[in-house]
Amino acid sequence: MTEVTVKGNLDGALKKFKQKCARDGILSEAKKRKFYDKPGVIRREEKKKNTINAKKRNNKRNRND
Repeated sequence: MTEVTVKGNLDGALKKFKQKCARDGILSEAKKRKFYDKPGVIRREEKKKNTINAKKRNNKRNRND
């Protein structure tokens, strides 16, 4: 459970809470679990992500050479 203590400044505490939630990945996990995805769909999306990241890495390496 993510907790933040409030010491007078509610806006600052809310900002810290949001940062902690983002760092822990709570919101992204909730978005992922909102709808059910079939295992095949998940694999396909993962494969797409990996190919895109590989292309980015190759482009970055080629620019530095």
